[in-house]
Amino acid sequence: MTDRMTTEERHRCMAAIKGKDTKPEMIVRRYLFSRGLRYRVNVKKLPGSPDIVLKKYGVAVFIDGCFWHGHKECKYYKLPSTNIDFWKAKVAKNKARDYVNNVDLELEGWRVIRIWECEIKTKEQREERLSKLYDEIVSGTRINMPKRKRKKKIKYYDDYPDDFNVAAEPEVNY
Repeated sequence: MTDRMTTEERHRCMAAIKGKDTKPEMIVRRYLFSRGLRYRVNVKKLPGSPDIVLKKYGVAVFIDGCFWHGHKECKYYKLPSTNIDFWKAKVAKNKARDYVNNVDLELEGWRVIRIWECEIKTKEQREERLSKLYDEIVSGTRINMPKRKRKKKIKYYDDYPDDFNVAAEPEVNY
């Protein structure tokens, strides 16, 4: 079966797919904010740049699209009928990268929570999954989170003359 779109049309269509601030992400963020949780979005310093980071609770949340991350047993995950080898490899790489990011975050002491797009499609599913997410975040404890070391301010004594004697005891002439 051939593609119904030209190469340029397909390119434009695929380029329009967003990676940040997607509808599922916005739903989760609004819910967490309405419950009084404060978070950071797309933290680049962490492996995988999690969609939502709740530092206080040591939680990194990823909101994954079922198609892009290969959600098995999901009606929204179906490989396209054209260019099958490319899409299988693409989804496999995404899954592998997700696994590596999970391991790296857990080694750093973060709890990783993944939410699938299909889990928050309908209103009933959304309410159930988001309340469960809230409970997971709040009831969990931080594990192995390294304490952040504060950088000490270094004082420079450039104002003193070169022959200024800085010693623990005064100089004694014998």
